[in-house]
This record gives sequence, structure tokens and C-alpha cells, in this order.
Amino acid sequence: MVDLFQYLPNYYDNIREFQELISAEEEEIGLLQNDIDELLEQFHIDTATWGLSYWERICGIPVDESKPIDQRRSVIKSELRGIGTVTVELVKNVAEAYYNGQVEVTEQPSIYTVKIKFVSKLGVPPNLADIQNALREIIPAHLAINFEFSYLLIRDIHNAMTLSQLQATTLDKFAGGA
Repeated sequence: MVDLFQYLPNYYDNIREFQELISAEEEEIGLLQNDIDELLEQFHIDTATWGLSYWERICGIPVDESKPIDQRRSVIKSELRGIGTVTVELVKNVAEAYYNGQVEVTEQPSIYTVKIKFVSKLGVPPNLADIQNALREIIPAHLAINFEFSYLLIRDIHNAMTLSQLQATTLDKFAGGA
């Protein structure tokens, strides 16, 4: 909260009416400062909440407020990263923006294919359709896109640990190992 008394002469400290007036103004200035801070958060994709719909309109993305905020942010980041010449690095950046994890991109020109492998997390990403749409927009139409996912296989568990070790371990430990 703002302390307006520090900007005023000391003789106002003993006037009750003035103290009430300044206290009310301090409260309003505090609320205004909070509103300004919240507005400024909307200018950055990582902190935006209600401002995501504006970002989506700027990027030409359909506004879908039923999606989780982190997925909406990923779509916006991907759209902004997807501007420029299509390179393996660009495809990787776009896919990682949606996935929030590590992705390997491999060109396979002899079979007109680009392989996208999700390596840092197990399973299929929850927003795979968004990733597919974004990559289809930037990858030339004559190239196919193949997706590979990492899974926890029984052989990995059987050879690596006992049942008690498995129960004490999170699945994140195995990401990228499959």
C-alpha cells in the first residue's frame, strides 16, 4: 500500500479529518496500482490470463476459453515462433512450445517425411491436435509428419527395478528412456 503521509508536512499528522481523507486515497491508489499491475501482466504471454483472448485474436487463433490456460499460452507462443523460413530448428521450437518438453525433429527427405519424437515426457501430449495443426501450417504440404511417443515398457521396469522401487518412483524418471 502507498504511504501518502511521507510526502506531506508533519503538521497534517494531527488532523483527524485529513488522516481519514489520506487513508481513503491510499486505499484507492492501492487498488489502482493493483489494476495497473494486472493490466501489465496481460502484455506478456507467460503471465496473461484474461488477455489471452487478445493474443489469440492477434495471432489469428480461434478463441477457446474452455482450454486450460497453459495450453492456450502454448498455442500463442507456437504461432509467434512459427514465423519465418521452415527449418528443423523452427519445427522443433514450435513443437516444444506446445509440448512444454523436449522434442527431436528428424528430416527424412527420401520418403518426404518429417519425424517428430516426444522424448522428455511419457505418452501422448494432451494437446496433440493443436501441435498437429500448428506443424501442418508451417511444414510444406508435400511432406508427411510422423509422430513418435515415449512410453514406459514392461521390459524397462522388469530389468531396472523391483516392485517396491517402482512404487516409490514417479514416471518422470523413465521419460526419454523408452
